[in-house]
Amino acid sequence: MVKNNLKGLDLLNDSLLNKGTAFSKEERDKYELHGFLPSVIEGEEEQVTRIKMQLSHMEGDLQKFIYLAALQDTNETLYYRILMSDPNKYLPIVYDPTVGEACLKFGHIMRNPRGIYLSLNDKGNIKNILKKWPNADIRFIVVTDGGRILGLGDLGVNGMGIPIGKLALYTAIGGVAPKHQLPICLDVGTDTPKYLNDPLYLGIRKARIKGKEYTDFVDEFVAAVNEVYPKCCIHFEDFANYNAIGLLERYRDKTLMFNDDIQGTASVTVAAFYAAKHYNKMDVKDHRILFLGAGSAAYGIANLLVYAMQEEGLSEEEARKNCWMFDTKGLVVKGRERLEDFKAIYAHDHKMSKSFVECIKSIKPTAIVGVSTTPDLFTTEVIQAMSELNERPLIFPLSNPTSQEECTASNAYADSNGKALFAAGVQFDEVTFKNKTLYPAQVNNLWIFPAVGMAVFATEATRVTDEMFLVAAQSLASQLTEEQIEQGMLFPPQSDIINISVKISAAVAELIFDRGLSTVKRPENDSHIILLIKEKCYHPFYENM
Repeated sequence: MVKNNLKGLDLLNDSLLNKGTAFSKEERDKYELHGFLPSVIEGEEEQVTRIKMQLSHMEGDLQKFIYLAALQDTNETLYYRILMSDPNKYLPIVYDPTVGEACLKFGHIMRNPRGIYLSLNDKGNIKNILKKWPNADIRFIVVTDGGRILGLGDLGVNGMGIPIGKLALYTAIGGVAPKHQLPICLDVGTDTPKYLNDPLYLGIRKARIKGKEYTDFVDEFVAAVNEVYPKCCIHFEDFANYNAIGLLERYRDKTLMFNDDIQGTASVTVAAFYAAKHYNKMDVKDHRILFLGAGSAAYGIANLLVYAMQEEGLSEEEARKNCWMFDTKGLVVKGRERLEDFKAIYAHDHKMSKSFVECIKSIKPTAIVGVSTTPDLFTTEVIQAMSELNERPLIFPLSNPTSQEECTASNAYADSNGKALFAAGVQFDEVTFKNKTLYPAQVNNLWIFPAVGMAVFATEATRVTDEMFLVAAQSLASQLTEEQIEQGMLFPPQSDIINISVKISAAVAELIFDRGLSTVKRPENDSHIILLIKEKCYHPFYENM
């Protein structure tokens, strides 16, 4: 039974409580709803049928995105009922890849503000603003400053579409109830002239702040969250490389937080390495990886790969020597001028080269990982070079959205003569090559952060650690069935992602209990940890009021 003090239009305007035409006669009497609704009383299935019918008549995923955003603003239960009814179909509409287009046009398509916008004008008042949010039990904040949205660059407050979308995945996949979530955008300016000159841009019109002024502003935000929402995990999302790594190191040992671009991306990528063992019989420690792109994503993936290699017996120094990076200036080598600290730890003794293909031939990697946000850099020559060196080369073009991918699945399979183990940052359709059906994997963080989030939520953990993301990767890879392995898949089908997420959450929760990071009592039997997760999961059904 849900407690509610709202009546009439106030109740209908509350997205968490609104049932629309599904309010019963007794509820309509009690909450003074007569006259505000059509006389028919519908079940949830009739409402779902109507929504799906209306979606089927729309052209283009952006229009569907806008429609579903409006539904979320009016009836969140029905919104999540739709998403969870077919994740494989609806999640790409509300998140990647459609969310990229939505962010580019955010100021033009926004119908209703959602979440909290904290601008430089709010400095000194952030705590008071957070206190005004109607729900005091916020457990997850996804925050961005819009500095590097997907592979699209500095979008300023247009990046708010990302926190909104990420939180939808926390619920639809991880099972965290929407009432415990809050999307936040830090409006610290933008360096993109297009938006500064756009009359419909919704942010402050000034250059992006940097240095101490920026750090002080984020410090105030983090301190305010810790005070107002003491059980809240802060999920940092789509900050520019030069801020993302520094902020993670600044806060990770002091507060409950993580950076999904660094740690979440790393986890799902490492899961693909674990899964690849089914086909190449190689442990993670046996791989040599060459990254195309050397920003925060490459840094995070390399660090977690090093962790995984150490778990398999290598020293940290030995593991780091297996990870190489290539950026816009060429190969990252020792002695190269002006190397950032996070790149320097992956700088090795080698001849400097500005040719990616030549680096492949000399370094002899078993895997190439594209995090460059530049399309078509995994050329035919690149993939053929990898195929000459490896019986089953790992080809992972991870940049997204679709316009930024380093290569397509069909090109990777054709250029490698079907040898490639392929995973991309965007979803590709299955490919038929030489009468064989191949299933491209999507290295998408949605496999990881919702499940880790539910584990944190269920255990009320005090910290998020890299070890949690390694365990999440191992759990995901372990859930491939024999049939899926026979089909050459690296990940299970997304259609089963909710059930898979529960198992990942249970594995991470067990680690949280093992490491003494939980503030709730551990179940007496470890087999009951998954029951704890299931008990905490949100289900999109109307409750009696």
